[in-house]
Amino acid sequence: MNILIVGANGQIARHLIKKLSPTEHTVTAMLRSEEQFDALQKLGADKTVLGDLEGNISHSFAGIDTVVFTAGSGGHTGADKTMLIDLWGAIKTIDEAKRQNVSRFIMVSAKNTENPEEGPYSMRHYYIAKKLADDHLKRSNLNFTIIRPGRLVNEPETGHVLIKEKITDSSENSITREDVAGVIAEAISRDDLHGKTFELLNGNQKISEALDQFIGDNV
Repeated sequence: MNILIVGANGQIARHLIKKLSPTEHTVTAMLRSEEQFDALQKLGADKTVLGDLEGNISHSFAGIDTVVFTAGSGGHTGADKTMLIDLWGAIKTIDEAKRQNVSRFIMVSAKNTENPEEGPYSMRHYYIAKKLADDHLKRSNLNFTIIRPGRLVNEPETGHVLIKEKITDSSENSITREDVAGVIAEAISRDDLHGKTFELLNGNQKISEALDQFIGDNV
């Protein structure tokens, strides 16, 4: 499978590249600067392509089967950058994937995106951007999976997660970035996750088992 990672210099994407490196997949890292190319190739990216979400990205999709969108401005940036990257950049990527007949699209979104008004006021612009991007993907007719992780932390991966359509019964509110990458790596090859949206936290189940139970609960 030929995979394009958008936002490839981000922390989740870097973990994902390392996880995919020993697999049969071919990974293309889309980056805003050629100065980042060597570092991503050393992590395991098979190819690198120069592409900026604030510019033209159409050339990045040649021969691509699956797009993983991990780009984000972060919850504490100004609303202008959030609109450019998390909303408009995501919409551009979705539309280009559709134009170029990409068969699979995995979106890294955010927990509680479904109800932006419930989040902290200072981050509502972020949640609104994520929700609008998710809704655009759902309407695209692409084979999508939307992953909505909770608060991201940089601790070592646990390999154990909680996955539900909506998580309301957990004392945990965070997920390691490396565990998010582990879920994406597992999701890439699973046809049973097409059209699915789920929230993600660290929990007590192995990733494959948590995904199996989620599918069983949402047949």
